[in-house]
Amino acid sequence: MRSYLEFEKPVADLEGKVQELKALSQSGEAVEIDDDVAKLEAKASQALVEIYAKLTPWQKTQVARHPDRPHALDYVKGLIEDWTPLAGDRAFGEDAAIIAGLGRFRGRPIAILGQEKGHDTQTRIRHNFGMARPEGYRKAVRLMELADRFQLPVLSLVDTAGAYPGIGAEERGQAEAIARSTQACLRLSVPNVALIIGEGGSGGAIAIATTNRVYMLEHAIYSVISPEGAASILWKDSARAQDAATNMKITAADLQRLGIIDGIVKEPLGGAHRDPDAVLGAAGDTIEGALAEFDGMEPEQIRSARRQKFLAIGRNL
Repeated sequence: MRSYLEFEKPVADLEGKVQELKALSQSGEAVEIDDDVAKLEAKASQALVEIYAKLTPWQKTQVARHPDRPHALDYVKGLIEDWTPLAGDRAFGEDAAIIAGLGRFRGRPIAILGQEKGHDTQTRIRHNFGMARPEGYRKAVRLMELADRFQLPVLSLVDTAGAYPGIGAEERGQAEAIARSTQACLRLSVPNVALIIGEGGSGGAIAIATTNRVYMLEHAIYSVISPEGAASILWKDSARAQDAATNMKITAADLQRLGIIDGIVKEPLGGAHRDPDAVLGAAGDTIEGALAEFDGMEPEQIRSARRQKFLAIGRNL
């Protein structure tokens, strides 16, 4: 059953009526409903177009957090062949919030990192809702060093509200682990590409998104802090998250205009969750094009280009 966001209520009502008519037809209680169904479907489609043509930053935040949105493992399943997951940081333990492994992307050997939120209660708890602990970031460093050694490009699938802020994580050096992971991204002599598929939250996202190319899905968000966190700091009231989202410039369009990201991957009408196959295909094309830009480049050129990309942010505004 499809989940609807609060602002999608007009669409939910229309599509609900469509389902009711179809159910009546199947039970034999209604006949000749094709015209009525077609009219309702057209109205629902038009309502969706009108709503998504003027989404506010807060509404985009809700879409980015939609429970049915494709997550990192969905992208791995749809885009990667010969997937071989790697586990553990070889120091403390395994952190399922970050997935890591090797595979083939459209014939190209590649290393993959991703923040996985999970799709139901059981998997969300297992993956800690995509909020990584220090061992997750140390696993990411381990994979990046492996990729560098074997000259494999690195793909990062970013989807986290932020690094896990628990006491144990802080005791094991959360800030240091994030910094080391960011440093590992910058040191790579192979191209790395990041795709923000949902939320890109704070240092928890930057730790695997300090890459040669950073792309965002159309309705993803990317920010130094969540809207709720910013509202709590600025106005001592997390209920003002909508105001914070409006002022923080967290949408893909804003971030491309500011030079923070390199491009936007269009989503199907209504968000990625309405047509996962379409968004996977569009994402794959973008990633393939980005990696091809670095074919034939020397390691130091790749590293230097990445460094200059981040040094240039904010200088030409």
